[in-house]
Amino acid sequence: MHGRIWLAGLGVLLMTGCGAAEVDPVRMPAVQPITVEVGAASSGGACKLLDYAVIEEHTEVRFDVAAASDRGDTHTCVVRATGATWPELTLTVTDTSIDVPTFTADVLPDGAAKVSKLGQAAYRRTGAKAAKHGPTAEVGWLATEDRLVTLRWTCPPDDDRATAGEVAGRLVDLARKLDTRSL
Repeated sequence: MHGRIWLAGLGVLLMTGCGAAEVDPVRMPAVQPITVEVGAASSGGACKLLDYAVIEEHTEVRFDVAAASDRGDTHTCVVRATGATWPELTLTVTDTSIDVPTFTADVLPDGAAKVSKLGQAAYRRTGAKAAKHGPTAEVGWLATEDRLVTLRWTCPPDDDRATAGEVAGRLVDLARKLDTRSL
């Protein structure tokens, strides 16, 4: 009886192909990676206030990488283009209790130009080249909801201060588009 069951099992195995030579697996073509553009806001922090398309509209430079940091009452965002160190745009937003006279006396840099129609008080200025980067353009303002805000553009090393001056004007327009209340 055991012999018949054993022979029946062997017969079933032979009929189903078990023990036969393995078949080569079917080769599938490689899948190309899908690139999905992620908005700056997805990085959190002050990046929530930035949009790559709006930045490009005002600066004529396309950014696609953002990094954020939050430390206490200060929120920061840095944006760059993939594979490039410069230019770089940094947005910093800090909760504050200072008023306009204090901003004017303590925050407004020497030689900075005052900017109208931006927050309670605002300025723009340029900075000289440094050892590792080009000149800078900066716009700073005291927002109406008691936040100190700065937009700083760092130019590539080969740019001159006149280029930074042009960028500073564009940063003023970009600054007027930012709603710091939404942070």
